[in-house]
Amino acid sequence: MAISGDPQSGALQRNLASAWRALGDDERELAALEAALAIDRRDLMAWIRKGERHEARGDKGAALAAWSAAIALGGQLNPVPPPLEALLAHGQVFVAAATETMFAAASDALDGMRGDLSEIEARRGDAFIASALGRRRIYQNECAGIYYPFLPADEFFDRGHFPWFAEIEAQTDAIRAELQALLDDPGESLRPYVKMDPGTPESIWSGLDNRLDWGACFLWEYGEPNQAVLDRCPATAAALAGIPGARIAGRAPSAFFSMLKPHTRIPPHTGVTNTRAIVHLPLIVPPGCGFRVGGETREWEEGTAFAFDDTIEHEAWNDSDDLRAVLIFDVWNPHLTSSEHELLRRYFASADGSGYAVPR
Repeated sequence: MAISGDPQSGALQRNLASAWRALGDDERELAALEAALAIDRRDLMAWIRKGERHEARGDKGAALAAWSAAIALGGQLNPVPPPLEALLAHGQVFVAAATETMFAAASDALDGMRGDLSEIEARRGDAFIASALGRRRIYQNECAGIYYPFLPADEFFDRGHFPWFAEIEAQTDAIRAELQALLDDPGESLRPYVKMDPGTPESIWSGLDNRLDWGACFLWEYGEPNQAVLDRCPATAAALAGIPGARIAGRAPSAFFSMLKPHTRIPPHTGVTNTRAIVHLPLIVPPGCGFRVGGETREWEEGTAFAFDDTIEHEAWNDSDDLRAVLIFDVWNPHLTSSEHELLRRYFASADGSGYAVPR
């Protein structure tokens, strides 16, 4: 009678559901909860009761859907009322166990075909499974400068794009020896990587500003050679000359030795353009160092190069007691064609010729 007098009362429908629960009538309890949700899909208590009932009945999929809705709604409460804390905590445990089971099953299914997949197919498949089950975020490009449209927003580039990696990796020992000799007497060659203009407000870079915690020795900078360093590092100079790097007057390439002092972190950040790939050749890597691009974290391995898109959020750390050193240089994004390389060179040349190009 009460419901007929107020058919738009979700509270009355929940009360009816509680009565059917007490009488052990699952179907009618669920029907009453559905009626409450038909009145208001944001009815948190109805979703909780629905999750409990489906879970008790072994309706795993329906329970997962109900508990997921309850947790999403509960996350909007600040603070969560104490009577709901234990109920939502139970739901979180259920959802975590369910997604872990699904993740394990999906990963096993992928493993069964992994041998037939390319590097990029396997990485994309792993990322898809993890993101579909809420276990990782998919990061997008964030360019502080030039954004080239429709390029894949991949975190690490497939090694197969860079067949010349083996050639520069073979020079690791010679390159490392030149770096060590350079560091023994760096003179003016070693400088802070972060140098902010006077008057710049506090930012994530303030702790590294004008400090050698993150130091750099440039061989090339914005397309200009640092001849003093190149002359002292002939093997490194030759190795860099042998790669198909990006050439843009006044802009590319850049190549430098990157030194990260013990217990130093480079904060999460993004780069200026997705038209390039950034290559790391690790030279000195003590234990406790790491590098994250988007949702994937890697450890540097001395002598093993990799390339990544630095317009996807990335960060680095050296938690060891020793110096970490990497040779870093840029090349074209491998998804650009040779015609697009020329298009970009002409774009920058025309911008410079107009007189309106923004100074670096």
